[in-house]
Amino acid sequence: MRTLLAACLILLLPAAAQAQVVPQPSPGAYQRAVAAGYKAALYCSGIFNGGRTPAQIDADELAGIYPEYAGIVPTLSAQIDREQHSVSVAFDSRMPPRRAAWTRGQGCVTQPIGSEAAPARLPAPAAGIPDADARPWPQGDAGIAPRPSARLAGTVGGAFGNTYGAGTKTVGLLVVKDGRVLAEQYGAGFGPFVSNRTWSVGKSIAGTLVGLADAGAVGAPATIAEWRVGDPRRRITIDHLLRMASGLHSDTAGNRTDAIYFGGTTVDEQAVAWPLEVSPGTRFRYANNDILLAMYATRQAIGEERYRALPGSLFGPLGMAHTVAETDWHGNYILSSQVWSTARDLARLGLFWLQDGVWAGKRLLPKGWVRAMTTPSGPQPASGPGYGATMWLFGPEQGLPPGSFAAQGNRGQFIMVIPSRRLVIVRRGEDSGAARFDIARFTADVAAALP
Repeated sequence: MRTLLAACLILLLPAAAQAQVVPQPSPGAYQRAVAAGYKAALYCSGIFNGGRTPAQIDADELAGIYPEYAGIVPTLSAQIDREQHSVSVAFDSRMPPRRAAWTRGQGCVTQPIGSEAAPARLPAPAAGIPDADARPWPQGDAGIAPRPSARLAGTVGGAFGNTYGAGTKTVGLLVVKDGRVLAEQYGAGFGPFVSNRTWSVGKSIAGTLVGLADAGAVGAPATIAEWRVGDPRRRITIDHLLRMASGLHSDTAGNRTDAIYFGGTTVDEQAVAWPLEVSPGTRFRYANNDILLAMYATRQAIGEERYRALPGSLFGPLGMAHTVAETDWHGNYILSSQVWSTARDLARLGLFWLQDGVWAGKRLLPKGWVRAMTTPSGPQPASGPGYGATMWLFGPEQGLPPGSFAAQGNRGQFIMVIPSRRLVIVRRGEDSGAARFDIARFTADVAAALP
């Protein structure tokens, strides 16, 4: 009816005015642009970070995309430029294609919608993904020789079926006890050096990096220049942000930040703009924006040089050679989600947390930081596990020992740490739709299978 009315109004206009009517973009043009960015970003990172093929990415990373893009992405063609290390995806004949371009050590950056800029010419990379590290585990990859008991092997095998969740798809699994790899298994197309997206496990990486930055008291107001004197948001602290207690509005409750992840919008364009809804520290609302802002405030507090080197100050010492933290096109790390890593690298990170931020006898994190990350403070989720500072907190209510904690993310990514058992479990998934992997039950079964 509205369309008919609009058409009638146009016909009633004088001829000169009719000539000035500009055709509007077809319905869903922005949605198609984001869908194209989704495909460009995941193809770029999957191919150049992980060594995956387009067919593998279609079958795994793109199989469980958000419903509003699921019908669009398969219709869009990707142009892969292996010399320039970029991916372009056309979505509208009137607009430039969406582009994502890769740089060694930095991963892929998605350009904004409408950008005509061609990716910079880069030197050709060495063939394939990084080799194994010849140093002994856990610093390197030598000496890993899993010999699981029959019971543990059966439990691990169950994770690759439907034992722990109908429709789930496990693509990597590692069990580490007392620092030794007891079990390791991968799905088709994956392996110890094939990375995939961490999704919200990246939030716990962000919490760790904020500790490494050691930029001052986390209880002090966050350093965000866009929030000027008199702005009530200046009461928000880094601690509030790490604990999902900023009080800020966000477009969706949960982990949807499509404009930043796939639309080419930057952290400093969008995340800083949301208004305050409730007083900081009074409400738990899980949102990517809080972690994006924690990292953005850290950038402003420590300066550009230290900020650029921050992920490497963690990944380098731990031997996480197959892990890449990606940024938006303004250089903001998107550490709410956009990290690519392997099961082994994430197991190293779990061991680091288990060892209270000490690695190879050297303290990297301030003493007490891991305890702060894994201690509840302030508002908590209404149900399920508790929440610390970027860590999910498990215990007897979930059938696990007190003090258990986890980093976890979309599509079934988990780093579960059981300090009382000196146990680290990493589960990588490509679960789609409503499929949910029961990490608590799986962890309890693994623990029961160990001496």
